[in-house]
Amino acid sequence: MDLASFVYLGVTFGLFVIFALIVIRTYNKKNKDKGEVAKYNMLDDD
Repeated sequence: MDLASFVYLGVTFGLFVIFALIVIRTYNKKNKDKGEVAKYNMLDDD
């Protein structure tokens, strides 16, 4: 494999890791509770 292949695989793997971290952080129970508060505050304003 040449350098371009290694760069492509590295970027692809890096993006997958970033995506996995975002999913884990989003569905973490502690962070999920903080995210839900804003939604209910907007609904209460109506």
